[in-house]
Amino acid sequence: MTAHGNRRARCWSRSNDGRAVIAFTTANYVARQTGWEMHGWGHGDRLTNEWFAPPETYEERLDELLAQVSGLGFEAVDVWGAHLGADWATDKHLAIANELLARHGLSVTTYATWVGPSNIVRACELALGLGTGLIGAGFSGDPAELAPVLRAYGVRLAIENHPERTPADVLAKIDAGDGTMGATVDTGWWGTQGYDAARAIEELGEHVLHVHLKDVLREGEPHDTCRWGEGIVDIEACVRALRRIGYRGAYVVEHEPEDHDPSEECGAMRLELEGWLR
Repeated sequence: MTAHGNRRARCWSRSNDGRAVIAFTTANYVARQTGWEMHGWGHGDRLTNEWFAPPETYEERLDELLAQVSGLGFEAVDVWGAHLGADWATDKHLAIANELLARHGLSVTTYATWVGPSNIVRACELALGLGTGLIGAGFSGDPAELAPVLRAYGVRLAIENHPERTPADVLAKIDAGDGTMGATVDTGWWGTQGYDAARAIEELGEHVLHVHLKDVLREGEPHDTCRWGEGIVDIEACVRALRRIGYRGAYVVEHEPEDHDPSEECGAMRLELEGWLR
């Protein structure tokens, strides 16, 4: 393994004029390749990987997706792993992705892909290749196996809460990462777990490296996302909590419905968030 710890990764937490960066996670389009008739996350994830993996069609297909994102007024993205898979992305895929991101004026906030011992090296390479030092997702395996790789590459894993029921659960995993890990706050999953998302932000404090602002319809499964204000998560309170703890990272708009295109709703939420951040 070649150490990349001396590579300089860009940090897209603030724009050039000092504004907080508002990003769109490309995972918002998890149901797109199902024709907005998704039957569970695995269904959308599988079809998305299959659609984007072929190198001969990658440029055309990713260009269409990124054009839609930039057309909504976003200037940054979390690149979801199904759109640049650690299990299939070649250096050619990466070069195409970077060319298209530049063409559409989009910076990268995190590489958002599930990691484990089998793909952590390639995930780090792709994160750095996209210009970010942050992987924002969950993980499998022993943190002690992942930590040396993350440290060698100079990449941090911001653990996204999904199964964790309390911030203490997340903090235990961060501690096991021995300085290589922090937290990606998924406000919607805190709602699903029945834990106040703003309180979770306060309790995670300095460990919050990234945030996905998502609302959900109800506590418990199924994890149905919705436009902010239509569910149970107080997103504005989460933004206030982030500002209280001195958070300096990007704010990601997340909404992943199974049955319709969320683009218009995400664009409206971006405008709402801009108002809260003034």
